[in-house]
Amino acid sequence: MIKKIISLILLLLSVNCSSYNANIESDNSTKVLSDPEKLYTLAKLNFDEKEYEVARIQFTEISRLYPLSNEAIQSEIMIGFISYIKMDYENAIMIFEKIINKYPSHKDLDYLFYMKAMCNYEQLQNAGLDGIYNDLALSSFNQVINRFPESKYAKDSRQKIILVKSNIAAKHMEIGRFYLNNQKHIAALNRFKIVVNDFSMTKFTPEALHRMVEAYYEMGMYDESYKTAALLGYNYPQSKWYEYSYNLIIKKDGEEKFLEKLRNLFDG
Repeated sequence: MIKKIISLILLLLSVNCSSYNANIESDNSTKVLSDPEKLYTLAKLNFDEKEYEVARIQFTEISRLYPLSNEAIQSEIMIGFISYIKMDYENAIMIFEKIINKYPSHKDLDYLFYMKAMCNYEQLQNAGLDGIYNDLALSSFNQVINRFPESKYAKDSRQKIILVKSNIAAKHMEIGRFYLNNQKHIAALNRFKIVVNDFSMTKFTPEALHRMVEAYYEMGMYDESYKTAALLGYNYPQSKWYEYSYNLIIKKDGEEKFLEKLRNLFDG
């Protein structure tokens, strides 16, 4: 009888200990699951290991379970960045715009505008593409500079703007050359003037001036041709394009007469 009582006591103690341990494990598990910071750390580890789909699921779960936490906002940004990495630019832009509208005072707002710009910028493949991404990228980078002039992303945005403008200028040059080759001189001049007036910082300006010299010359507008050649020679005296313009014009008037006209233009 005593042995049975002792066995029963041991059994009860065993059950109570097991129950206690289970409760501890359950409490620890609940504590881990209720900590968005730890979940974010785990998701970020998977992201760093390039397990993007796993990380995306985990970031999404953080946003769902803890929508008011800082980790939820950061998770949304990371989801957008994963879309950017996977070149799903349309979805990335949509996510970044949603965050901008939802959190207009967020500390990383400059980054969100910059990433929007990069999504458009990385869709610029060549000068022959439709200009929509040129315009969108230009507008987005200008937003970064205008809204956040002291941001660490402003400097890169300025550099990217130069590249975008070069892309736009290249497109105008391509169309202008096409018009010029097909004797559509006015249409060609309009394109080259856009490059000279709006994109003078690009490498295409000397060529654009030379093509204007050609267009004016072929139209018989020799004074305009001389003036443009003079402008080209004044600003880009070592350029091959000035040499081409020079050789073109002296075919008609000779070197001395051409130089005399240039002197008259500068004296005037």
